[in-house]
Amino acid sequence: MAVHLVGAGPGDPGLLTVRAHALLRAADVVVYDRLSQESLLDLAPSGAERIDVGKAPGHVRLSQDEINDLLVARGRQGETVVRLKGGDPFVFARGGEEAAALAAAGVPFEVVPGISSAIGVPAYAGIPVTLRHSSTSFTVVTGHEDDAAGEDGTVDWQAIARVGGTIVILMGVANIGPIAHELMAGGLAPDTPVASVTWGTRPEQVTVRATLATVADQPLRAPATIVVGEVAGLDLAWFERRPLLGRRVVVTRARAQAGALADRLAAEGAATVEVPAIAVGDPADGGEALAAAVDRLAAGAYAWVVVTSPNGATRLLAALAAAGRDARALGGVRLAAIGPGTAEALAAARLVPDLVPPRFVAESLVAEFPPGEGRVLLPRAAVARGVLPEGLAAKGWDVDVVEAYRTAPVPLDEAAAAAVAEAEIVTFTSSSTVTNFLDALGDRPAPPVVAAIGPVTAATARERGLRVDVEAADHTIDGLVAALVAWAADHPRPAP
Repeated sequence: MAVHLVGAGPGDPGLLTVRAHALLRAADVVVYDRLSQESLLDLAPSGAERIDVGKAPGHVRLSQDEINDLLVARGRQGETVVRLKGGDPFVFARGGEEAAALAAAGVPFEVVPGISSAIGVPAYAGIPVTLRHSSTSFTVVTGHEDDAAGEDGTVDWQAIARVGGTIVILMGVANIGPIAHELMAGGLAPDTPVASVTWGTRPEQVTVRATLATVADQPLRAPATIVVGEVAGLDLAWFERRPLLGRRVVVTRARAQAGALADRLAAEGAATVEVPAIAVGDPADGGEALAAAVDRLAAGAYAWVVVTSPNGATRLLAALAAAGRDARALGGVRLAAIGPGTAEALAAARLVPDLVPPRFVAESLVAEFPPGEGRVLLPRAAVARGVLPEGLAAKGWDVDVVEAYRTAPVPLDEAAAAAVAEAEIVTFTSSSTVTNFLDALGDRPAPPVVAAIGPVTAATARERGLRVDVEAADHTIDGLVAALVAWAADHPRPAP
């Protein structure tokens, strides 16, 4: 048990270190500040206490002395305390003061370095802080000095200008005019390139480029990392060229499945807001009908098993396992999956469908399904369209529709509603996500851009009064993301 001073990195959760990840997983208490990416708090156990001590311009929740006292007090209680700080705890993050307070109180502590914004943010802006033949050093300096330093401060900006190399300024937006003046007085040319990167490494990242002579006139916003020097004139942008950068997208899939879509959207630069509209639960009979169907399946009663969703596939495989059976129970039985997502879920048991229709909707599966005689097992959600069982019956099959799971609406709390209000895009991956999301939203407005995974989902959205802006041609998660990327290319993102 100890207090762990943990660097969260500059903002991108993917830049968290392995050690920091492990400590968050084991935390009893997480004390975090404004610059920490709040999604990292989800790594902590659900029962862990989360204490926000962040400072914002004009607002201080706790003074530094009060934060020190808090860490000492909680550390003395024998809890595992994670003090989560933006960037690196020992680079302009006052981690040294916190460590000193803990040491003086005899409270064990550990320091877990993080990627400093002085390094990470320029990299995400495509700016190398050093170049072998020109910028062979870099200086990191704060642009926000302690008030006790007095009017003249302690930073000799003219001396820093004479050092040469790259200058990286943290927390300098408010004072950039006087800083630029002093750097020019120290010998730097007025046309020296300057780049200011706000919310670096996050989907909100914005880079403003200027010179020392013009930077004070630019619309800079905190929190920013400011790079001064020849390297700031380079534009090796990669992060800001991601097609969905700056787009805030609501993901309405069930919580257990939301990660796949959220990760793909994030890889294209989007900021995702997970607001599950459905929760997947057990069938009304506790699974008795599915268990009985599995017994009939093992006895050779079915010629086909048709699975229409990853949830149905997962529930079928779980029922097989619960009965002490495996994929061998499907020997001699043909499999149909409504799309690649469902086929992927079946692949967990090394099952390869005999039929996947070219269009991932029930109508296409019916069209491709062979006529015949015999029984078909159709494990699916409690509420679903009748297209599939009716279409298969019309082709001569006896269809056993078995309830494999139920979906239930998820209430929308005020925090989630506020996040939805700030989003530009909402994604729907099934009709139930549309219905439940809108029911939970009530009279509050939905995001202005609606993206649907396919025609059935899109039709439900239109029936509920929404305009569908994006409809995936390939009715998969990858197809939905690709459709959003194509839409974004023709629709410039709103100004930050």
